[in-house]
Amino acid sequence: MLDIKVLGPGCINCEKLYKLCNEVVSENNLQAQIEKIVDPNKFLEYGIMLTPALVVNNKILVQGKIPTKSTLAHWLKDLI
Repeated sequence: MLDIKVLGPGCINCEKLYKLCNEVVSENNLQAQIEKIVDPNKFLEYGIMLTPALVVNNKILVQGKIPTKSTLAHWLKDLI
């Protein structure tokens, strides 16, 4: 099971990334737990300096931008 964390203060792009993760997981029938983290103190624990950020299985995949849907699907499938 994938452990997906979307980190961000709740801005529009953070919400877009969270929604995109849910879509990709659902459309590809992936087993995943998706968590939204909005506490700035937690960002530092993960080493995140730019939001939105995506952490999967404790690995930072992206910071400060939103990947395309196909890129995100490719990343998640590779981490299974």
